[in-house]
Amino acid sequence: MGMAANEIERRILKALPDAIVEIRDLAGDGDHYAATVTSEAFRGKTRVQQHQMVNAAFGADMGTVLHSLALQTKAPD
Repeated sequence: MGMAANEIERRILKALPDAIVEIRDLAGDGDHYAATVTSEAFRGKTRVQQHQMVNAAFGADMGTVLHSLALQTKAPD
């Protein structure tokens, strides 16, 4: 069983409370998602660091319960 989109959003917001999060189910199967995350916390960070910040919100569930999450991250304009 995959992770629901609202749970993905909840975990990202717990880790990055100021974030604007958009989730898309890529395959309609509840296992393959894409997320766009905008947060001031990303300012001055590399893309890799930004993705690590988001991925940390899922701990051991990343790659298991949450099978696939394609990320786009950025600081606000």
